[in-house]
Amino acid sequence: MKYRRLGNSGLEVSAMGLGTNSFGKRADESTSIRIMEEALDSGINFIDTANIYAGTKSERIIGQALVGKRQRVVLATKAGLVRGEGPNQRGSSRYHLQQELEGSLKRLNTDYIDLYQIHTFDPNTPLEETLRTLDDMVRAGKVRYIGASNYAAWELMKALGLSELKGLNRFVSLQVSYSLADRTPEQEMVPLCLDQGVGIIPYFPLAGGILSGKYSLSDKVPADSRADKDPSFNRFINERTLTLADQVNQLAVEYGYTASGLSLAWLMDQPVVSTAIVGATRQEQLRENLRSLEIELNPELIEKLDHLSRTSRYSEPFATYRLS
Repeated sequence: MKYRRLGNSGLEVSAMGLGTNSFGKRADESTSIRIMEEALDSGINFIDTANIYAGTKSERIIGQALVGKRQRVVLATKAGLVRGEGPNQRGSSRYHLQQELEGSLKRLNTDYIDLYQIHTFDPNTPLEETLRTLDDMVRAGKVRYIGASNYAAWELMKALGLSELKGLNRFVSLQVSYSLADRTPEQEMVPLCLDQGVGIIPYFPLAGGILSGKYSLSDKVPADSRADKDPSFNRFINERTLTLADQVNQLAVEYGYTASGLSLAWLMDQPVVSTAIVGATRQEQLRENLRSLEIELNPELIEKLDHLSRTSRYSEPFATYRLS
Protein backbone atom coordinates (compact mmCIF):
# COMPACT_ATOMS: atom_id res chain seq x y z
CA MET A 1 0.00 0.00 0.00
CA LYS A 2 1.14 3.53 -0.76
CA TYR A 3 0.72 6.21 1.91
CA ARG A 4 0.56 9.98 1.62
CA ARG A 5 0.28 12.95 3.94
CA LEU A 6 -3.20 14.33 4.40
CA GLY A 7 -2.71 17.83 3.05
CA ASN A 8 0.07 19.62 4.94
CA SER A 9 -0.66 17.71 8.14
CA GLY A 10 1.67 15.06 9.52
CA LEU A 11 -1.02 12.38 9.17
CA GLU A 12 -0.27 9.52 6.76
CA VAL A 13 -3.23 7.96 4.94
CA SER A 14 -3.48 5.14 2.43
CA ALA A 15 -3.62 6.28 -1.20
CA MET A 16 -6.88 4.37 -1.44
CA GLY A 17 -9.41 4.77 1.33
CA LEU A 18 -12.56 2.79 2.03
CA GLY A 19 -15.87 4.57 1.49
CA THR A 20 -18.71 3.08 3.53
CA ASN A 21 -21.83 4.74 2.15
CA SER A 22 -23.13 1.29 1.17
CA PHE A 23 -22.66 -0.29 4.62
CA GLY A 24 -26.04 -1.20 6.08
CA LYS A 25 -27.73 -0.47 2.77
CA ARG A 26 -26.36 -2.17 -0.34
CA ALA A 27 -24.02 -4.29 1.78
CA ASP A 28 -25.46 -6.01 4.84
CA GLU A 29 -23.72 -6.07 8.21
CA SER A 30 -21.77 -9.30 7.83
CA THR A 31 -20.62 -8.43 4.30
CA SER A 32 -19.61 -4.93 5.42
CA ILE A 33 -17.51 -6.31 8.27
CA ARG A 34 -15.73 -8.75 5.96
CA ILE A 35 -14.98 -5.90 3.54
CA MET A 36 -13.59 -3.84 6.41
CA GLU A 37 -11.37 -6.69 7.60
CA GLU A 38 -9.99 -7.33 4.12
CA ALA A 39 -9.40 -3.60 3.57
CA LEU A 40 -7.35 -3.39 6.77
CA ASP A 41 -5.41 -6.51 5.88
CA SER A 42 -4.57 -4.98 2.48
CA GLY A 43 -3.03 -1.92 4.12
CA ILE A 44 -5.93 0.51 3.79
CA ASN A 45 -5.97 2.66 6.91
CA PHE A 46 -8.40 5.43 5.92
CA ILE A 47 -12.06 4.64 6.64
CA ASP A 48 -14.66 7.27 5.71
CA THR A 49 -18.27 7.42 6.86
CA ALA A 50 -20.91 9.97 7.91
CA ASN A 51 -23.63 10.32 10.50
CA ILE A 52 -26.34 10.01 7.82
CA TYR A 53 -25.08 6.97 5.89
CA ALA A 54 -27.77 4.27 5.89
CA GLY A 55 -29.54 6.12 8.68
CA THR A 56 -26.52 5.78 11.06
CA LYS A 57 -26.12 2.04 10.30
CA SER A 58 -22.77 2.63 8.57
CA GLU A 59 -21.24 4.15 11.70
CA ARG A 60 -22.68 1.40 13.90
CA ILE A 61 -21.28 -1.37 11.71
CA ILE A 62 -17.85 0.27 11.62
CA GLY A 63 -17.92 0.60 15.40
CA GLN A 64 -18.48 -3.15 15.70
CA ALA A 65 -15.84 -4.01 13.09
CA LEU A 66 -13.17 -1.90 14.81
CA VAL A 67 -13.37 -3.51 18.24
CA GLY A 68 -9.76 -4.24 19.12
CA LYS A 69 -8.54 -2.61 15.89
CA ARG A 70 -9.14 1.09 16.49
CA GLN A 71 -5.45 2.00 16.52
CA ARG A 72 -5.01 0.59 13.00
CA VAL A 73 -7.24 3.13 11.26
CA VAL A 74 -7.60 6.79 10.46
CA LEU A 75 -11.31 7.13 11.11
CA ALA A 76 -13.20 9.90 9.35
CA THR A 77 -16.83 10.89 9.68
CA LYS A 78 -18.99 13.88 8.80
CA ALA A 79 -21.87 15.99 10.08
CA GLY A 80 -23.89 18.91 8.77
CA LEU A 81 -26.45 17.50 6.36
CA VAL A 82 -30.06 16.93 7.39
CA ARG A 83 -30.56 14.49 10.28
CA GLY A 84 -34.22 15.18 11.09
CA GLU A 85 -37.13 17.56 10.77
CA GLY A 86 -36.32 19.83 13.72
CA PRO A 87 -34.82 23.30 13.20
CA ASN A 88 -31.52 22.26 14.81
CA GLN A 89 -31.25 18.90 13.04
CA ARG A 90 -28.95 20.18 10.30
CA GLY A 91 -26.14 22.61 9.60
CA SER A 92 -22.89 23.57 11.30
CA SER A 93 -24.03 25.37 14.43
CA ARG A 94 -22.28 24.66 17.73
CA TYR A 95 -25.52 23.10 18.98
CA HIS A 96 -25.86 20.66 16.10
CA LEU A 97 -22.18 19.73 15.71
CA GLN A 98 -21.65 18.98 19.39
CA GLN A 99 -24.78 16.86 19.45
CA GLU A 100 -23.77 14.95 16.33
CA LEU A 101 -20.19 14.40 17.43
CA GLU A 102 -21.35 12.73 20.64
CA GLY A 103 -23.72 10.51 18.65
CA SER A 104 -20.99 9.51 16.21
CA LEU A 105 -18.54 8.70 19.00
CA LYS A 106 -21.06 6.33 20.60
CA ARG A 107 -21.98 4.61 17.34
CA LEU A 108 -18.34 4.26 16.28
CA ASN A 109 -17.43 2.89 19.72
CA THR A 110 -14.53 5.29 20.15
CA ASP A 111 -13.61 8.34 22.18
CA TYR A 112 -12.02 10.30 19.33
CA ILE A 113 -12.43 10.94 15.61
CA ASP A 114 -9.27 11.26 13.53
CA LEU A 115 -10.84 13.47 10.84
CA TYR A 116 -14.11 15.27 11.56
CA GLN A 117 -15.57 16.85 8.43
CA ILE A 118 -18.29 19.42 7.82
CA HIS A 119 -20.49 17.68 5.26
CA THR A 120 -21.46 20.88 3.47
CA PHE A 121 -21.22 24.64 3.90
CA ASP A 122 -23.90 26.14 6.14
CA PRO A 123 -24.94 29.61 4.93
CA ASN A 124 -27.08 30.16 8.03
CA THR A 125 -24.36 29.78 10.67
CA PRO A 126 -21.51 32.27 11.13
CA LEU A 127 -18.36 30.59 9.87
CA GLU A 128 -16.44 31.61 12.99
CA GLU A 129 -18.98 29.73 15.14
CA THR A 130 -18.37 26.56 13.15
CA LEU A 131 -14.59 26.91 13.19
CA ARG A 132 -14.43 27.72 16.91
CA THR A 133 -16.61 24.71 17.66
CA LEU A 134 -14.26 22.47 15.67
CA ASP A 135 -11.26 24.04 17.37
CA ASP A 136 -12.81 23.32 20.78
CA MET A 137 -13.34 19.69 19.74
CA VAL A 138 -9.66 19.36 18.81
CA ARG A 139 -8.52 20.98 22.05
CA ALA A 140 -10.81 18.64 24.02
CA GLY A 141 -9.15 15.62 22.39
CA LYS A 142 -12.34 14.35 20.78
CA VAL A 143 -11.17 15.28 17.27
CA ARG A 144 -7.64 15.19 15.88
CA TYR A 145 -7.98 16.89 12.49
CA ILE A 146 -10.79 18.75 10.73
CA GLY A 147 -11.89 18.78 7.11
CA ALA A 148 -14.55 20.24 4.84
CA SER A 149 -16.78 18.71 2.20
CA ASN A 150 -18.85 20.16 -0.64
CA TYR A 151 -17.47 23.68 -0.09
CA ALA A 152 -17.11 26.11 -2.98
CA ALA A 153 -13.63 27.52 -3.50
CA TRP A 154 -14.49 30.90 -1.99
CA GLU A 155 -16.08 29.23 1.04
CA LEU A 156 -13.00 27.12 1.69
CA MET A 157 -10.64 30.06 1.27
CA LYS A 158 -12.75 32.18 3.62
CA ALA A 159 -12.59 29.41 6.23
CA LEU A 160 -8.82 29.04 5.88
CA GLY A 161 -8.30 32.78 6.13
CA LEU A 162 -10.52 33.06 9.20
CA SER A 163 -8.68 30.21 10.90
CA GLU A 164 -5.36 31.94 10.27
CA LEU A 165 -6.70 35.27 11.52
CA LYS A 166 -8.19 33.86 14.71
CA GLY A 167 -5.49 31.27 15.46
CA LEU A 168 -7.87 28.33 15.05
CA ASN A 169 -7.22 24.83 13.75
CA ARG A 170 -7.62 24.87 9.98
CA PHE A 171 -9.10 22.42 7.53
CA VAL A 172 -6.50 19.91 6.33
CA SER A 173 -8.71 18.27 3.70
CA LEU A 174 -11.64 18.74 1.36
CA GLN A 175 -14.03 16.10 0.05
CA VAL A 176 -15.36 16.84 -3.40
CA SER A 177 -16.67 14.92 -6.41
CA TYR A 178 -13.62 14.34 -8.59
CA SER A 179 -13.05 11.77 -11.34
CA LEU A 180 -12.46 11.47 -15.06
CA ALA A 181 -16.20 12.19 -15.39
CA ASP A 182 -15.98 15.31 -13.18
CA ARG A 183 -12.85 17.41 -13.49
CA THR A 184 -14.60 20.67 -12.52
CA PRO A 185 -12.49 20.95 -9.31
CA GLU A 186 -9.48 21.63 -11.55
CA GLN A 187 -10.84 25.07 -12.44
CA GLU A 188 -10.53 26.62 -8.96
CA MET A 189 -10.40 24.06 -6.16
CA VAL A 190 -7.29 22.12 -7.19
CA PRO A 191 -5.06 25.23 -7.54
CA LEU A 192 -6.41 26.56 -4.24
CA CYS A 193 -5.77 23.31 -2.36
CA LEU A 194 -2.27 22.94 -3.80
CA ASP A 195 -1.46 26.49 -2.75
CA GLN A 196 -2.96 26.19 0.73
CA GLY A 197 -1.80 22.67 1.54
CA VAL A 198 -5.25 21.13 1.69
CA GLY A 199 -5.52 17.51 0.59
CA ILE A 200 -8.40 16.59 -1.69
CA ILE A 201 -10.34 13.43 -0.87
CA PRO A 202 -12.39 12.59 -3.96
CA TYR A 203 -15.77 10.97 -3.58
CA PHE A 204 -17.52 9.32 -6.55
CA PRO A 205 -14.03 8.43 -7.92
CA LEU A 206 -15.71 6.09 -10.42
CA ALA A 207 -18.67 8.42 -10.94
CA GLY A 208 -20.83 6.13 -8.83
CA GLY A 209 -19.78 3.09 -10.85
CA ILE A 210 -20.41 4.61 -14.27
CA LEU A 211 -16.70 4.55 -15.12
CA SER A 212 -16.60 0.83 -14.35
CA GLY A 213 -18.68 0.25 -17.49
CA LYS A 214 -21.59 -1.42 -15.71
CA TYR A 215 -24.23 0.95 -17.14
CA SER A 216 -25.53 1.44 -20.68
CA LEU A 217 -28.06 3.68 -22.44
CA SER A 218 -30.64 0.90 -22.28
CA ASP A 219 -33.38 1.14 -19.67
CA LYS A 220 -32.10 -1.98 -17.92
CA VAL A 221 -30.27 -1.19 -14.67
CA PRO A 222 -27.84 -3.83 -13.27
CA ALA A 223 -29.22 -5.65 -10.23
CA ASP A 224 -27.85 -4.47 -6.87
CA SER A 225 -26.14 -1.47 -8.51
CA ARG A 226 -26.34 2.00 -6.98
CA ALA A 227 -28.96 3.01 -9.56
CA ASP A 228 -30.99 -0.11 -8.72
CA LYS A 229 -31.02 0.57 -4.99
CA ASP A 230 -31.26 4.35 -5.32
CA PRO A 231 -33.37 5.38 -8.36
CA SER A 232 -32.42 9.05 -7.89
CA PHE A 233 -28.90 8.10 -9.03
CA ASN A 234 -30.23 7.63 -12.57
CA ARG A 235 -29.95 11.41 -13.06
CA PHE A 236 -26.19 10.94 -13.41
CA ILE A 237 -26.49 8.36 -16.18
CA ASN A 238 -26.54 10.21 -19.47
CA GLU A 239 -25.02 10.16 -22.92
CA ARG A 240 -21.95 12.19 -21.93
CA THR A 241 -20.95 10.05 -18.95
CA LEU A 242 -21.73 6.77 -20.71
CA THR A 243 -19.76 7.77 -23.81
CA LEU A 244 -16.77 8.66 -21.65
CA ALA A 245 -17.06 5.36 -19.78
CA ASP A 246 -17.04 3.47 -23.07
CA GLN A 247 -13.97 5.37 -24.30
CA VAL A 248 -12.09 4.77 -21.06
CA ASN A 249 -12.97 1.09 -21.22
CA GLN A 250 -11.63 0.80 -24.78
CA LEU A 251 -8.39 2.48 -23.73
CA ALA A 252 -8.10 0.23 -20.66
CA VAL A 253 -8.51 -2.90 -22.79
CA GLU A 254 -5.83 -1.63 -25.16
CA TYR A 255 -3.35 -1.39 -22.27
CA GLY A 256 -4.47 -4.56 -20.50
CA TYR A 257 -6.28 -2.90 -17.60
CA THR A 258 -9.86 -2.64 -16.38
CA ALA A 259 -11.80 0.61 -16.79
CA SER A 260 -12.16 0.90 -13.01
CA GLY A 261 -8.48 0.32 -12.40
CA LEU A 262 -7.37 2.83 -14.99
CA SER A 263 -9.82 5.48 -13.74
CA LEU A 264 -8.68 5.09 -10.14
CA ALA A 265 -4.99 5.06 -11.09
CA TRP A 266 -5.45 8.36 -12.96
CA LEU A 267 -7.16 9.93 -9.96
CA MET A 268 -4.61 8.77 -7.40
CA ASP A 269 -1.87 10.10 -9.70
CA GLN A 270 -3.09 13.67 -9.18
CA PRO A 271 -0.69 15.51 -6.82
CA VAL A 272 -3.52 17.20 -4.90
CA VAL A 273 -5.22 13.89 -4.01
CA SER A 274 -4.34 12.55 -0.56
CA THR A 275 -6.61 9.51 -0.63
CA ALA A 276 -9.44 8.42 -2.90
CA ILE A 277 -12.37 6.90 -1.06
CA VAL A 278 -13.64 3.90 -2.98
CA GLY A 279 -16.71 2.01 -1.87
CA ALA A 280 -17.39 -1.71 -2.18
CA THR A 281 -20.43 -3.92 -1.72
CA ARG A 282 -18.48 -7.16 -2.18
CA GLN A 283 -15.00 -8.34 -1.23
CA GLU A 284 -14.30 -9.15 -4.86
CA GLN A 285 -15.03 -5.55 -5.78
CA LEU A 286 -12.55 -4.34 -3.18
CA ARG A 287 -9.86 -6.67 -4.54
CA GLU A 288 -10.45 -5.45 -8.07
CA ASN A 289 -10.15 -1.82 -6.98
CA LEU A 290 -6.92 -2.53 -5.10
CA ARG A 291 -5.29 -3.66 -8.34
CA SER A 292 -5.34 -0.05 -9.51
CA LEU A 293 -2.46 0.61 -7.11
CA GLU A 294 -0.25 -1.57 -9.31
CA ILE A 295 -0.85 0.48 -12.47
CA GLU A 296 1.99 2.74 -13.59
CA LEU A 297 0.78 5.50 -15.89
CA ASN A 298 3.16 6.61 -18.64
CA PRO A 299 3.00 10.10 -20.20
CA GLU A 300 1.30 8.80 -23.35
CA LEU A 301 -1.51 7.14 -21.41
CA ILE A 302 -1.96 10.19 -19.19
CA GLU A 303 -2.28 12.39 -22.28
CA LYS A 304 -4.90 10.08 -23.79
CA LEU A 305 -6.97 10.09 -20.59
CA ASP A 306 -6.67 13.86 -20.38
CA HIS A 307 -7.91 14.19 -23.95
CA LEU A 308 -10.86 11.84 -23.46
CA SER A 309 -12.03 13.55 -20.28
CA ARG A 310 -11.22 17.19 -21.11
CA THR A 311 -14.86 18.22 -21.57
CA SER A 312 -15.68 17.06 -18.03
CA ARG A 313 -13.48 19.88 -16.75
CA TYR A 314 -15.94 22.45 -18.08
CA SER A 315 -19.25 20.64 -17.65
CA GLU A 316 -21.59 20.77 -14.66
CA PRO A 317 -20.23 19.14 -11.48
CA PHE A 318 -21.14 15.47 -11.35
CA ALA A 319 -22.46 15.81 -7.81
CA THR A 320 -22.56 18.21 -4.91
CA TYR A 321 -24.58 18.17 -1.72
CA ARG A 322 -25.84 21.43 -0.24
CA LEU A 323 -28.30 22.57 2.38
CA SER A 324 -31.42 24.04 0.80
